[in-house]
Amino acid sequence: MTRNATGPDDIRDMADEVSRLIAARFGGARRGERLPLAVMLRRRGAALPRRLRKQALALAKADEMSAQPKIARQLDLAGLSRAHQALILHLQPLGELSRWQGRAIGFAASVALGLLVLASIVIWILLWRGYL
Repeated sequence: MTRNATGPDDIRDMADEVSRLIAARFGGARRGERLPLAVMLRRRGAALPRRLRKQALALAKADEMSAQPKIARQLDLAGLSRAHQALILHLQPLGELSRWQGRAIGFAASVALGLLVLASIVIWILLWRGYL
């Protein structure tokens, strides 16, 4: 979502996307758990570079302020869109690598488990027939 924010709902979507990417890359959330950006920054914000951490804090503050309609209309949507884009550009490539590694490890684990089960079945059959 690298489009410009047009309203308060877009700010919430941008903050949720950044929070999801931080959780995917650096951890800090259980599987399936959706945490607000402010919580993710408190847990894993130190993993971001200082410049991006400030932009993430501004986005988290705007996310909290967007719940109030009168204040939400006063937010700098262009600046928040730039902050979101910078955070996404930093976090997406890192997330792609970790997702690829996760898939590779999962595949290798399933192959190893299959070979282990097959070997145990072969050994059991050999023992049952009296060859071992």
